[in-house]
Amino acid sequence: MTKTLPKVSILVVSYNTREMTLDCLRSLKGQTTVSHEVIVVDNVSSDGSPEAIAAEFPEMRLMAEQKNHGFAKGNNIAAEHARGDYILLLNPDTVVLERAIDRLVDFANSRPEARIWGGRTLFGDHSLNPGSCWGRMGLWAIFCRSTGLTGIFANSERFNPETYGGWDRSSERQVDIVSGCFFLIRRADWEALGGFDETFFMYGEEADLCLRAIRDLRAAPRVTPDAEIIHFGGASEKVRADKMVRLLAAKATLLERHVPAWQRPVARFLYRLWPWSRQIAYRVLRRNSDDFSVWREVWDRRAEWQGGFIPR
Repeated sequence: MTKTLPKVSILVVSYNTREMTLDCLRSLKGQTTVSHEVIVVDNVSSDGSPEAIAAEFPEMRLMAEQKNHGFAKGNNIAAEHARGDYILLLNPDTVVLERAIDRLVDFANSRPEARIWGGRTLFGDHSLNPGSCWGRMGLWAIFCRSTGLTGIFANSERFNPETYGGWDRSSERQVDIVSGCFFLIRRADWEALGGFDETFFMYGEEADLCLRAIRDLRAAPRVTPDAEIIHFGGASEKVRADKMVRLLAAKATLLERHVPAWQRPVARFLYRLWPWSRQIAYRVLRRNSDDFSVWREVWDRRAEWQGGFIPR
């Protein structure tokens, strides 16, 4: 007898987030009725995650790796075993609320032209976490960030285009980039795009995938407020300066790949000024010495991020 294939394959990549991962898996199990399978890739956690996951969720496929592959390759490994019509990427530091996965799949079925879909993310106190989606990084966005206009006019979409200004994510909308923390795509499209580019070890991989989908598949990614999750954020990346170095390297790579060639010389110059201008601003305004120290360290480590990620 042929086994019925799941509608959606849910991929979770974990790294030393044992309790959060268990809470995530409990919530998706309790809140999901659409036919699904769960594939967990553990990136050699040292906190007992694989053992705890295997003990509590024997029905889920657990791949306990012997090295830390990072987010991009970890999801690629999981996706090789996916059988669903859809692939859903779900971060381990999330909690699924009120049938969010069911609602997201319904949204995808109603908006097939989008080809990539996302929901609305909240912090642990249920306040808005705006990181569910982003605008693409272009010359104007880089100029605004490097000159401080983004901070001064945070609620202006004109001067803060990457975060869509003050938009509270309470309406359905087309966006450039859907966050990898809650990211739905048809498996056929994932395979057509070759999955994540493993040059991106962590950060930037979903932006690259979305921008390639827009270019190559004429995708029009969309988000809906009807599918909500809690996303705590940053659970596996503890040191802030290290996180910023990785993030800046990812953005430098995206700049080289997705900013028009004629804009790149100016864009590179402005982009490399961003951490320098931030540390100067904190020094002049004498605000938060910890933030000043972080940005000074990031600037001192500029050789690690200015050239972007080295292809793996």
